Amino acid sequence: MNETTVAVPPPPPVLDEHPAAVLDGLPTKVAQLQAEIARVVVGQEASVEAALYALFSRGHCLLVGVPGLAKTLLVRALARALELDFKRIQFTPDLMPSDITGTEILQEDIATGQREFVFIRGPVFTQILLADEINRTPPKTQAALLEAMQEKTVTVAGKVYQLEEPFMVLATQNPIEQEGTYPLPEAQLDRFLFELLIDYPTLENERGLVNQHSFTPLEKVQPVLAREEVLRFRDAIAQIPTAPNVVDYAVRLVRATRPKDASAPDYIKRWIRWGASPRASQYLIVAGRARAAVQGRFNVACEDVAALAPLVLRHRMIRSFQADAEGKSTDDIVEQLLNEVPR
Repeated sequence: MNETTVAVPPPPPVLDEHPAAVLDGLPTKVAQLQAEIARVVVGQEASVEAALYALFSRGHCLLVGVPGLAKTLLVRALARALELDFKRIQFTPDLMPSDITGTEILQEDIATGQREFVFIRGPVFTQILLADEINRTPPKTQAALLEAMQEKTVTVAGKVYQLEEPFMVLATQNPIEQEGTYPLPEAQLDRFLFELLIDYPTLENERGLVNQHSFTPLEKVQPVLAREEVLRFRDAIAQIPTAPNVVDYAVRLVRATRPKDASAPDYIKRWIRWGASPRASQYLIVAGRARAAVQGRFNVACEDVAALAPLVLRHRMIRSFQADAEGKSTDDIVEQLLNEVPR
């Protein structure tokens, strides 16, 4: 990867009670969230849970799947269940950066006759942003999201505007239609905490969808968490301790993806051109805290790192032509690493 800068997280805020006490009710809340979203989105429980991990980790998600798998509906239902502001941007070849960030326009005060520039905010000023078909717009416009995703700020005409917390981007991408698309550069892919593969529903779930005869209105989804609760849970999760052996496992796992690292197995040198950056090591621990909290634990375990490794690593490893020839996906390679790297 060309991008190796690791973001330093802000210091944890001071809570009025112990973080473990704050997180005591989180598993129940997440179960309620899953139940509400399942009223309109069937069979995507794992993706919903992963999106919550990202939200509680200050991260963003790239959702990859063919059309018709309810990616957009999933994001809308999630925003409604969390009672967070939601906006959607449909990325197209003619989309401009100002269509995302906003622009300044010249306005005249009728009373005084004075003219001044007024900033009109773009759709990026929200809390849950759906970037639909992000690979259908040119790199210049894609880059307009970079600052917002990483710095949580927007700069227009030399002025810096702070985005409201929480802020999460969920971008969708169609893996089969490549004509007229602009592949995301590695630097932008690295900004996404997770890449989530949205798969076809099971036979039972698809049969249930057909038997419904109609779509459940999104209005049926009832809010479960308020913005203040989301921020409070997120701040408490940031203070979950991580044992040195868990950090060591995450770092060793990521270093094993790099062909030039001494610890990399021979098949990595054959199948991978570029491995994951240090940001991946950091993200495994940050997201591991969220997973532990959702499961009712106040400590990160190696099993959290292993469970999240495919989501964190699959878009950070660049395969070689040899891997393509042998039909090896990044998930196949990550699975092999998980079986071989000792915990």
